[in-house]
Amino acid sequence: MQITQHFNIDYLIRYKNRMAPKRQVYDESKAHFMTFTLINWIKLFNRDEYATIIVDSLNFCVDNKGLEIYSYCIMPSHVHLIARSTWDSHKLSAIMRDLKKFTSVQITRQLEADNSYPEALRAFKYYGQKCSRNEKSKAWIDGFYPTMMYNNKIFNQKLNYIHYNPVEDSLVKYPHEYYYSSAKEYYSGKKGPVKVVVEKL
Repeated sequence: MQITQHFNIDYLIRYKNRMAPKRQVYDESKAHFMTFTLINWIKLFNRDEYATIIVDSLNFCVDNKGLEIYSYCIMPSHVHLIARSTWDSHKLSAIMRDLKKFTSVQITRQLEADNSYPEALRAFKYYGQKCSRNEKSKAWIDGFYPTMMYNNKIFNQKLNYIHYNPVEDSLVKYPHEYYYSSAKEYYSGKKGPVKVVVEKL
């Protein structure tokens, strides 16, 4: 369901947060399924210039922060991920916090540069001002709702959920056809834009 892109969304976001309480990472070294979503579920990542911001940031975390990604999908309004931190110096929760903060700034700058989505820019700035940290802009809904991958069954369930998300949303017919997804690496062995470890935990 696509939520309206106007500003009467305080209640909707509070309702969502009550229905899906924030979870936390209990073991920073374990792989977790995570989801982070744009404010108001605004669809930006169906354009390459916005999806590339996420791709580049994920690859930076892989190369420089020890993030190990097992699966991902960049949907038009949100991102799904199975990943873990392999470096003691970089906790998974801190990596996700910094990634969301950095990409929020980059998304806002892109919006200001191309002026294609004035409603999105106004919404992000509106919620940035309402935020307790009084940020210039806030692109993401709080939290990333981590679920630890306790066993192979849970991992495979979340893996399939991630890969079939574009199919369920009628964006493609088959999982491997979606460009911003790890499905192609699992189904055909072809490399995608994000560096992935193809492994069943």
